[in-house]
Amino acid sequence: MYNDLRAVKGVVVDAGHGGEDPGAVNGNIYEKDFNLAVSEYIYNRLKELGIPTYLTRSTDETLDRDERVDRILSAFGDDPNVIVLSNHINSGGGEGAEVIYALRNSDTLAKTILEEIGAEGQIMRKYYQRRLPSDPSKDYYFIHRLTGNTQPVLIEYGFIDNSNDLNKLQDNLLTYGEAVVRAVSEYTGTPYTPPGEGGGQVYVVQRGDTLYSIANKYGVTVNEIKVANNLTSNLLSIGQRLIIPSATPEPPISGEYVVYKVNKGDTLYGLAKEFGVTVQELIDFNQLASSTLSIGQELLIPIASESENETNYYIVQAGDSLYSIAKRFNTTVDEIIKSNNLTSTLLQIGDKLIIPGYTNITPPQEEEPSNLITYIVKSGDTLYSIAKRYNTTVDELKKINNLSSNMLSLGQQLLIPSTENYITYYVKSGDNLYSIARTYNTTVDQIKKLNNLTSDLLSIGQVLLIPA
Repeated sequence: MYNDLRAVKGVVVDAGHGGEDPGAVNGNIYEKDFNLAVSEYIYNRLKELGIPTYLTRSTDETLDRDERVDRILSAFGDDPNVIVLSNHINSGGGEGAEVIYALRNSDTLAKTILEEIGAEGQIMRKYYQRRLPSDPSKDYYFIHRLTGNTQPVLIEYGFIDNSNDLNKLQDNLLTYGEAVVRAVSEYTGTPYTPPGEGGGQVYVVQRGDTLYSIANKYGVTVNEIKVANNLTSNLLSIGQRLIIPSATPEPPISGEYVVYKVNKGDTLYGLAKEFGVTVQELIDFNQLASSTLSIGQELLIPIASESENETNYYIVQAGDSLYSIAKRFNTTVDEIIKSNNLTSTLLQIGDKLIIPGYTNITPPQEEEPSNLITYIVKSGDTLYSIAKRYNTTVDELKKINNLSSNMLSLGQQLLIPSTENYITYYVKSGDNLYSIARTYNTTVDQIKKLNNLTSDLLSIGQVLLIPA
């Protein structure tokens, strides 16, 4: 049994289930949605407290067991100083929260989490270990059994099929998430700051609210709210908690830069490659909330110094992870994180990484295709169907995206070579497919086919490709 963890190396926040795996279901209420909501909240709050944190999924994505475990072990390495918080909702008619911890660990963290959730009014069932019936020396759940030396806890916040618990989950899930944050803070000896203190205030979304109206109310920008809350779209839900930044941050401009106006077909990857910077540098320099660009948008492009140009880097490619890069260069994820002063294990295509022990890494010489679009994988997609739709080949898609198999997951981003021009359109309030098609002189059927839509329903902030 490991000693209690105090010097945390990192926390992996795991949103259980997802995509084609809904988890427990009650009518039209799915466990996977609860799991993602509380996981994103915990992830953002731990980052606020300065704890290195990784989120296994940030979209409604299908993750098989092996991929989930690989992401967990790739985040901060296979190390007993890594906490894994696997978030779940129970079923079976019981009531209350419970926490399951691994056979290799002590009960301290599990007990602390359950007590903090109980302090928020939820019934505390128990914290315990569960053994595999066929081999009692092993853990029952794979999240404990297959995650190496890390310290995983599986948190069941309540029962989806119990009316009392379901009401609590719908009203208090993020409050329970904050309880977990307090528990991790206490367990690791990290100073705890309540949400909003020292970095703005917390606003609870009301009916009729939009990011624009909230930004106006508090004198900040929509982008500042999105950055503070790690939002990737403008969609809000009633009861959602938003951190409102207290002041507009100054642009992180130092040294020389040029102003670039985004043209049709531009991508952050292509611009980073053209100007000799990284995708992450462009995102940080311009305080972008996502990697999506719009035509006419102005970007500040930092000009690298001579000393920086003389440094040799590894250029991140599609499909790379810190784990795969570390394995390729016979080093560790932790060493790469230290060498590059990384605060997250998330990578962007085009990022430049210093690899410990390597002083002359030749970047890939292949040129990016002249016109790439980003496609989000949807239910029913295959590499063959996508290649056919965009008049390319499966081999070309695999080559550009550095794919080693034909397997795709919901929400996965693919770079697609295209000989045609497309407009990226963001759905606004009042839009429908007919009005958009009419504006851009195309048809509803063409838009649906291009975007693989199975219905005419649209959501505010949804991204559509429109034939130019």
